[in-house]
Amino acid sequence: MSVAAFFHLSRPYSIEEIAELAGATVRQAEPSDSPLLITGVAPLGAGHPGDLCFFASRRYTDALATCRATACFIQARRADLLPRRITALIVDDPQRAMTLAAAKLFPEALQPQSLFRSTGVSPSATIHPEARLEPGVTVDPGAVIGPAAEIGSGTIVGPQAVIGPGVRIGRDCSIGAQASIICSLIGDRVIIHPGARLGQDGFGFAKGDKGWLKTPQLGRVIIQDDVEIGANTTIDRGAARDTIVGEGTKIDNLVQIAHNVVIGRFCAIVAQTGIAGSCEIGDYAALGGQSAVAGHLTIGEGAAVAAKSGVMRDVPAGARYGGAPARPLRRYLRAEAIIDRLARRDKAKKPI
Repeated sequence: MSVAAFFHLSRPYSIEEIAELAGATVRQAEPSDSPLLITGVAPLGAGHPGDLCFFASRRYTDALATCRATACFIQARRADLLPRRITALIVDDPQRAMTLAAAKLFPEALQPQSLFRSTGVSPSATIHPEARLEPGVTVDPGAVIGPAAEIGSGTIVGPQAVIGPGVRIGRDCSIGAQASIICSLIGDRVIIHPGARLGQDGFGFAKGDKGWLKTPQLGRVIIQDDVEIGANTTIDRGAARDTIVGEGTKIDNLVQIAHNVVIGRFCAIVAQTGIAGSCEIGDYAALGGQSAVAGHLTIGEGAAVAAKSGVMRDVPAGARYGGAPARPLRRYLRAEAIIDRLARRDKAKKPI
């Protein structure tokens, strides 16, 4: 079964069309009576005639040997590994080429569509009379849109999503099922996956004589164009200043972004990362899964933080950090190697 079973093929594509799209050089397979048309995509181990796949790592050599797909993106230096029954599409970056091809074959998969497979506003949606929706907005059943909210054309609001008072959402966005958005300004072509929470209170309290005093959170969440926010991610609104996510940034599922955080353009933030309040993340930075960033820190432009790292101090631009507490990646890896050698040496000294 094709991995694209839930999505409609735009149309069959010839090998030549796929090659032109991805900038690939074609090495034809052994002669065959069947037309070389691509009608699906699949992993190597599940490829069948009509499928397109890609090979980017030698760890999948065994799967490649048994693959029955019609064509495969592969690097020139590895093309000899490909069975002659499969047409080789030779490229420098097979994964990127596959991404381009899959987007052309299955464009519906690029952005969540109406879960009710409808257009227009569902009769069971609740829309305040003062809300303003441009023509072409789709609102699924059970969604709630508050007073003075504004939503641009081409945007889809999923079932039971909640759009709060005064929220502004740009054009061609997708708001997933049961997402909630308050105190927020959203740009164009933004994807917010199901269950995400934007604009709720930040975690702000001051010590009082009889316990904690709640600090009013008066800022907003600002999401710039072409951002994608994963399922069940939370982005708190600012306390005194805005929480901002820059253009083109991609945020995975289950990420926590606290109040006053400013994230630059084209960043990548992987699942279960937590960013404490008032941090600043530079353009093109990357945070690995389950990494944690303490409050009021700066991560410089182009920096990368390894998975499961605990960042306790500023990270310079372009640096690679890892570990807990995080430090330059090479130093962290050397330390881990030394600890491992000491542990093995200690074990060898113990009497049996």
